[in-house]
Amino acid sequence: MKRKLTPKQQRFADEYIESGKKEESAIKAGYKSRSAHSIATENLQKPAIKSYIDERMAEIASKRIMDATEAVELLTRIARGEEKETVISSTPEGVYESQKEADLKTRISAVKEILKRYPGDDRLVKAQIRKAESEADIAESKAKEARSGESNEGQTLIVDDVGGIEDEDTGS
Repeated sequence: MKRKLTPKQQRFADEYIESGKKEESAIKAGYKSRSAHSIATENLQKPAIKSYIDERMAEIASKRIMDATEAVELLTRIARGEEKETVISSTPEGVYESQKEADLKTRISAVKEILKRYPGDDRLVKAQIRKAESEADIAESKAKEARSGESNEGQTLIVDDVGGIEDEDTGS
């Protein structure tokens, strides 16, 4: 059973979370200044208050950390030119602030980062897969050759990724 905090204890905990100063937090929560230090120390040792502070700090931390969806959404806004950055220009008349979209190099970098997360649509990955499949076909052909005892030394093998393996000399 979780013990509820008194309103004063909750104010103390909230102030402590905000400032990190125990004595000042105790005073702002309504404790007398002459006993604020000892009450603050005591409050921070109480399991209910300590637990409340830990839970709130974890909540705050999780809100500060970007998750994967947010990261991809930001990269998408940058790649589309929707995300603006502030540019400060200084002239003899004064300092001016303006908004501009990301330059082409930054947008391309954002697109590359997005594609890393979705490799199925990447040409390089597709080419690497095709190469690996071709190497597997060649290895399979060599294994069949070794099992049958026939040697095709000096002959060229043509690997047709559509129809299989073909012997150049016999056409079979």
